[in-house]
Amino acid sequence: MTVESGALYVVATPIGNLEDISARALRILREVDAIAAEDTRHTGQLLAHFQINTPLFSLHEHNEHTRLAQVVARLREGQSLALVSDAGTPLISDPGFPLVRELRQQGLPVIPVPGPSSILAALSVAGLPTDRFIFEGFLPAKSAARRERLQTLLHEERTLIFLESSHRIAETLADMADTFGAERPAVIARELTKRFEEIQGAPLGELIEWLDADTHRSRGEFVALVQGAPAITNEVDTPEIRQLLTALLEELPMGRAVAVAVKATGLKRKALYELALALGERRSACQAQPNGGH
Repeated sequence: MTVESGALYVVATPIGNLEDISARALRILREVDAIAAEDTRHTGQLLAHFQINTPLFSLHEHNEHTRLAQVVARLREGQSLALVSDAGTPLISDPGFPLVRELRQQGLPVIPVPGPSSILAALSVAGLPTDRFIFEGFLPAKSAARRERLQTLLHEERTLIFLESSHRIAETLADMADTFGAERPAVIARELTKRFEEIQGAPLGELIEWLDADTHRSRGEFVALVQGAPAITNEVDTPEIRQLLTALLEELPMGRAVAVAVKATGLKRKALYELALALGERRSACQAQPNGGH
């Protein structure tokens, strides 16, 4: 089986352990005409290890837009190319999206060669729910923006997956504990597939203590996973919620009143809106009813 002419192969490479590269990935990297690499020096070491001599050219976040025309031209000439990142599956918090989007829009073949992924590796061993999850990538570097982003995820019921660097992991865990609560279950996966791999699960508050107990634990590359918020099972139509909505409806338009109630309670907007409609109709009916006399 040979590579397809005029196709771009998106090739996953090891995140640490070189034994994780697939036989198919090695064959593709040998047979394509050239490899687009996030860092040609880093990928060059990988190729040298496997005695692959395919030419390299750079494609990273600073030049990927200017490389588009060149890559398109080479593919239209019938060349086959591979795209790799420094580690793992390309485009997942790595360059390549503008290129792949452009090629697909132009009808040029883009072929996946699946393999290592730190987020899926971490999820597979975390012991957190895997049926539904979301990947948030890297959080903002500044604490205020990071807390704001985390706040938007406060009521997210799916397992949350983040990437984080060694010099911010402690601050990020602290912000997570403040936002989600110190008792929310979480997992840190550090240096996956590498010599000093560690996977530690505990409530967020305990994870902070575990990290602080040994300075070596703050080194390396991290995947942080947080269990989703518990599903909201509370009935919307309760005396407390009615009282809140009634007070809000006296001061605000219905849409704004419902929005404030959603933020205050974490309940679903649709259910709160339906209750607000019912309260509004009852209120109107009461106001329209004539006063009785004696």
